[in-house]
Amino acid sequence: MVLETNITKMLGIKHPLIAAPMGPFYTTELTIAVSEAGGLGVLSHSALISDYQNKRNPIDIMKENMLKVVEHTDKPFGFNIRTSRREVDAAALVTKIPKFIMENQRVKEQCVYAITSAGSSKTLPQSKDYQKLKESGSQIKHFHVAPALWLADKCVASNVDGLVVTGGEGGGHQSYEKVSTLVLLQQVMQKHPDFPIVACGGFATGEGLAAALAMGAGAVAMGSRFIASNDSEFSQEYKSVVPPAKAQDTILVTGALGPIRLWKNEYSLHHGLVADKESKMAEEKEMSIEDIITEGKAYEAAYLGDVNSGAVLLGQSIGVIASLENVKNIVDDIVGDAEKRLKKAYGYLK
Repeated sequence: MVLETNITKMLGIKHPLIAAPMGPFYTTELTIAVSEAGGLGVLSHSALISDYQNKRNPIDIMKENMLKVVEHTDKPFGFNIRTSRREVDAAALVTKIPKFIMENQRVKEQCVYAITSAGSSKTLPQSKDYQKLKESGSQIKHFHVAPALWLADKCVASNVDGLVVTGGEGGGHQSYEKVSTLVLLQQVMQKHPDFPIVACGGFATGEGLAAALAMGAGAVAMGSRFIASNDSEFSQEYKSVVPPAKAQDTILVTGALGPIRLWKNEYSLHHGLVADKESKMAEEKEMSIEDIITEGKAYEAAYLGDVNSGAVLLGQSIGVIASLENVKNIVDDIVGDAEKRLKKAYGYLK
């Protein structure tokens, strides 16, 4: 049996499973593994503090990563650009990456998904180079992350191709509303019932995938489940945090753009949580370049193995992940379990 949805048909993928973007970390090997397994691998907006210090910029990194992906798989994949106010390279990325894709035929054929996040949903589609890419025959679709209903409304109004609806239990940056995926997905489906939607935040099992599909989503995006795989580039120390963890072992603290969900450790337990966007903007005005570098180093430290004093991005789904597995096994198990759950649910109809 195959779980065919509006998202799998739109993106030309076998399974309705997508890797969540995980910048600033590298996810090239993970992207290849997820795409090869029949899902959709997604290249992160990668650039660690050490990259900047070594004069490596996100544009060159993204180009290198795209070429590596098409060298090792012929399956569809996507990429992420963070379009936030703090991303100094966002403007260059939305111009130079579409142009790069257009100039590389294999990349153009396989790159079917552009996901923007943490900023405006208008930044990429307003780029003349992205418009040229679309006009050139590319099948690329633009999705934007919507962590709140009002943001989903803005995305739909800006003519995105689809939404990634992500609730507060997910890892990484969250909205100030702190609405769960279960409720947020219902809100968005009620208001935009026919819009292509990927559900994100709290998904790591077949039960979760079945629930999302039953509610109207066309796929789920997973971060923590794919981090905790043998194929991801994250350090073994980072991955090993997951299997013994409980759902309550994460906490919301102040991140670069607002609330961010981290694993509880020495770093996160010594960070407060800003109440609203205004407070966060005021805090940013007081930050020096040294403060920003120190913050970035904490995330890189965890990625490389310091899970004690580093910032460990993980969501509450760690409470349902029991082991580290190969990506192919993860994908096959989740899809197989989802099929069983959906068949059982179908049996309720009389």
